[in-house]
Amino acid sequence: MVQKVLQLKCQCNEYPWGKQGSESLAAQLCAKTPGTDFKIDENKPYSEMWMGTYPELPSYVLETGEDLQKVLDKHSQELIGHGVIRKFKHTMLPYLPKVLSIAKALPLQLHPNKDLAEELHRKDPSQFTDPNHKPEIALALSDFEAFCGFKSLEDIERLMQLEPLKKFLPEVKKPRFDDQTLKHIVREMLKASDETIAETNDALLKLPKEKFGKDTYIPDLIPRLSNQYDKCDNGTVVALVLMNYLQLKAGDSIYIPADGIHAYLSGDIIECMARSDNVLNTGFCPRADRNNVDTFCSVLTFTPHTAEEALLKPKKFERARNGKTKIYAPPLSEFNVLSTEIGDGENEMISAIEGPSILLVTKGSGTLKADGKEHKLSEGYIYFIGQGTEMEFHSDKALQIFTAIVE
Repeated sequence: MVQKVLQLKCQCNEYPWGKQGSESLAAQLCAKTPGTDFKIDENKPYSEMWMGTYPELPSYVLETGEDLQKVLDKHSQELIGHGVIRKFKHTMLPYLPKVLSIAKALPLQLHPNKDLAEELHRKDPSQFTDPNHKPEIALALSDFEAFCGFKSLEDIERLMQLEPLKKFLPEVKKPRFDDQTLKHIVREMLKASDETIAETNDALLKLPKEKFGKDTYIPDLIPRLSNQYDKCDNGTVVALVLMNYLQLKAGDSIYIPADGIHAYLSGDIIECMARSDNVLNTGFCPRADRNNVDTFCSVLTFTPHTAEEALLKPKKFERARNGKTKIYAPPLSEFNVLSTEIGDGENEMISAIEGPSILLVTKGSGTLKADGKEHKLSEGYIYFIGQGTEMEFHSDKALQIFTAIVE
């Protein structure tokens, strides 16, 4: 009989933008998994806890120490299910959920679409480790700041009339300010020299605040971003002048399409993405780590074009019997994310999902009844749930659970 519910142990990576030591929620949750060998070092920044089967930071079955992917390969029909295997043509999980703890801006980035990912993987498999695209969602667990997609063209055109920014405009003025004009500006800003970027930032700081209209955060954030990286970093002007600056609360979520420009700035989030680790970086990182600006601009898309378009609003999950579960459903086939919140002593039941799920407890304690057994739930507990398994939750102390699903 194949066991359908497997408790997992996961690992946390240590990129410099992560929160320090036990300030990192990713590290806290990772360390709370029982029987894991992960210990927090207060001198290290912990950035991301990965859950799933991506080879760079795979999850292991807690009880046996086996790599989760090996277990899925052995029992693919029972655990993943025929429908999902047929849909994606492999026995790997099509999604990669993470917890991110962000102390300073992540690189200004986009993820290549499927066609470009295949080409980049073929040319440079050491840097682009898979041929897949990487649309993603970011779901706030605390106050969360992000740059995501471009402002409206009207807002960008207005800001580009500021004297320090005019040099990035095309020499020949088009009758209409459009996405091609914007692409030119992005390229010019990303290719500008260190001196040009530093001078631009200094000149913007000297302007009266009212010159920025509704975007008065621009002069406020220049010193902060300059301290985090450098006032010569090209990402500063691109993000502040051209992109939507979002301040989200716990429960808010944003959707980043493949080729969507973004940079997360601070906070703790659940991130879920299509199974890929491909990225093109062009700012908020040393020049040596940046990808080619022309490649970046050639695949850049201009969606979303307002902050509102970037938001992904949850809906009630109809297969949750007691109405305590919401679904975040981005416009893609690889995953959805369920958010379950149950008060002290309450219950929730979720009908069988016809594909594999990964469940993470971020708050509280209680039990999960599934596959004929009862399993303990507590902060940092992570379970793989095989396809076709009904889940019944009971809370002792108010539970918060996030579950990545696919069908």
